[in-house]
Amino acid sequence: MIVEGINSIYIGPILIFLLGMTIFVHEFGHYIAARWLGFVVEVFSIGFGPAIWKRKYNGIVYKIGWIPFGGYVALPQLDPTGMSTIQTGAEDQKKDDQKKDGEELQKKYPAIAPWKKIIVALAGAAGNIILAVIIAWMVYLIGMPAGPAERSPVIGHVKKDCKAYQLGLRTGDEIISVNGITAKNWREFVMEAALHNEVVVCAKSITDRTEKTLTVPTEKGLFGEQTVAGVRGLGLCSILSVEPGMSADKAGLKSGDVIIGFASGPVFSMEHFVDLINEYKDQDVPIKVSRVIAGKRVVQLMKVRPVYDESTSRVRIGITWNMVAIDVDTVIKPLPSEQLREHATAVFRFLKAIATPKQAKAAASGVGGPVAIMISYWYIVKASIMLAIWFTGLLNINLAILNLLPIPVLDGGHIMFSLWEVITRRPVSPKIVNVLVNVFVIMFLAFAVFISIRDMDRMTPARKMMKSMMSRSKGDNLETNSTKTTVQPVKSGTNSEK
Repeated sequence: MIVEGINSIYIGPILIFLLGMTIFVHEFGHYIAARWLGFVVEVFSIGFGPAIWKRKYNGIVYKIGWIPFGGYVALPQLDPTGMSTIQTGAEDQKKDDQKKDGEELQKKYPAIAPWKKIIVALAGAAGNIILAVIIAWMVYLIGMPAGPAERSPVIGHVKKDCKAYQLGLRTGDEIISVNGITAKNWREFVMEAALHNEVVVCAKSITDRTEKTLTVPTEKGLFGEQTVAGVRGLGLCSILSVEPGMSADKAGLKSGDVIIGFASGPVFSMEHFVDLINEYKDQDVPIKVSRVIAGKRVVQLMKVRPVYDESTSRVRIGITWNMVAIDVDTVIKPLPSEQLREHATAVFRFLKAIATPKQAKAAASGVGGPVAIMISYWYIVKASIMLAIWFTGLLNINLAILNLLPIPVLDGGHIMFSLWEVITRRPVSPKIVNVLVNVFVIMFLAFAVFISIRDMDRMTPARKMMKSMMSRSKGDNLETNSTKTTVQPVKSGTNSEK
């Protein structure tokens, strides 16, 4: 545990840097556009709440707040009684200014043309898009590790007691399309399933390579998302440790080996491997592993004998899986345009699902808040820096698009008010703006609290333990062949494009 904690120390600063950069470019976009167009800027802040650090320079307060989930640029000419008052707080505004209404504040500063307000509102999203483009080029030039599921839509495992198995899906089948949408990898299959209560799956059979089409229902997953229960994508069968004296040890298996074949056939996932060793109890069976030797990955063939272990009531060979292993030897370099298109498509597909009555409930159940994002970020950073950078690009595209929705309190709300001013030749009443902004602030805060509580409920160890116990009672334990769960990523091999 101590070593694990030491190894995790670097994650926090990296996570804060990536998230802080995302917030910074958004707010800097507003700031630079506002300064260029002659706006009065009162505050430039990264984070909300009391200031960790604050300095006033040329009449502008620059600060870093304690709450890192956001930031703001206080522009009284853009929102005279709206978010600049709410975000800035008493410490950054004089009490007599806070008592004034919107009309008084408007008289205090020169009027700004609505087209300038629109540019400033758009500039935040522009900052995120520019950063996402830079990240996309970094990922393209450097590459990022990609596991089997990121490269292929082949099914890694189907539980025999699930609905999908009963309908005809099998381990090793290749998903061709979901609801008529071509599935290039497992992520696309999962994303489409998360938006529907059932999906129409077209798959190519592993046995005779014929195509089959079936309608499969989805169910709530561990984190509330809709998922095809009992079905998962390809998984990396990476060994973290080998138990001394057991069959795997006698055969010569080592930590860092990746199991790729068993009994003269391919291994599609850890769960698939567990099924296979149960079929070959007390038999000497060939096992094929991929191993790094002198910086190069080579394939080696050995023999193991799965045996029944009375102490664990399982058939085992004596290995512990690396549960968050990534294929560091396989680097993909997706085109920048492809990355940006996939990021944007994911957001628009979600928004479309939310606006579709039949899909809204399923889509909303899979939404994650700040807690879910931070936990996901933590594990992604721990697995791979380049994966974390790629995820930051996705986050920036999400932030850019969602901020432009025509909702008061978001940048899209300011654009909506400015367009009204263009059409009617007069600005929206500051009192109306204030009421709308405050109402939506309360709604957003309530939603943030609700979704954070839901995230914590879904992700707490107690909830996971209960879920695991229920799964074990049904014979669905993932670790039939291992002695413990681990979250140590694989760091073996050298990166090469394949």
